Amino acid sequence: MNPPKYIFHSNPKHRPKTCHPDSPTELEPYIADSELIEAVNLAIFLQRPLLIEGESGCGKTRLAVAVAYELGLPFYRWDIRSTTKVQEGLYEYDAILRLHDVQTQNLTPSINPKTGQPRNPKEPNDYRELGPLGKAFQSHDYPAVLLIDEIDKADVDFPNDLLSILDKPWKFFI
Repeated sequence: MNPPKYIFHSNPKHRPKTCHPDSPTELEPYIADSELIEAVNLAIFLQRPLLIEGESGCGKTRLAVAVAYELGLPFYRWDIRSTTKVQEGLYEYDAILRLHDVQTQNLTPSINPKTGQPRNPKEPNDYRELGPLGKAFQSHDYPAVLLIDEIDKADVDFPNDLLSILDKPWKFFI
């Protein structure tokens, strides 16, 4: 068996020379104990999510940023509210803007800020914005660090809905 490509040491000197563009650019000081380092590396090796829980201010967010920084991985943060639905983490679709563009395309075509080109009402992707979860799933060349913060504030159905997505992320279609 090959050694894992990514190993967290809790030491930023191991940061690779080439990093994902969405990797944190500023060092997040964090010193993890050996058990936490082992848990992070086990999650990386198994390619499974790692659930970190603890009191407010204990360093959960700092750990996520430190892992992403040291390994040069993309970091996405999803802050959960009581009204948050899993769908929002995957993507949001702006049907109103698309309808507007259909009606005004002959007068003044609107510009897609991502591409700098006119939006095409026949192209649904011009009206889709990936959420943090969707971006993490789209990160094919690098595994992603996704921080889902304040999940305890979510609706009672949210954890089960999220679990059904995390179990089979390759079944995510738009």
